[in-house]
Amino acid sequence: MSPPSPRHRLLDRLGAFGSLVCAAHCALLPLLIATLPSLGVSGWFDDGFELAFVVFATCLGLFTLVWGYRRHRAVRALSLLVPGLLVLWIGVLYGPLHESVLPHAVAMTFGGTLVGLAHLSNLRLNHGHVHDATCSH
Repeated sequence: MSPPSPRHRLLDRLGAFGSLVCAAHCALLPLLIATLPSLGVSGWFDDGFELAFVVFATCLGLFTLVWGYRRHRAVRALSLLVPGLLVLWIGVLYGPLHESVLPHAVAMTFGGTLVGLAHLSNLRLNHGHVHDATCSH
């Protein structure tokens, strides 16, 4: 197999950056919740935005990490991605958690961090993968 293309490396970096920004956003949201209406930007962070971001993170994460797995055959990145996405989806779809500000922020921060770490792990696995006689593909 050929080395990862610049486009795939860019997608992994975008996924890692976006996931970690999402985690920071979720961690800081309880502090900003009181100021958003006065700043006039509360519409940017409504439920539709959050759902769209989780859908985007899911699509990007699955695409880049499944592609990476096919190259390096290591489940380390996927073992971070799957629980991270699960926590994000529960945080968005499970009503009692979604309506509780602090637990929701903790869940989304944790899930976003796992997804970001999965992308970073995938980057490292792809970068360190060398094709030689011990390669299984």
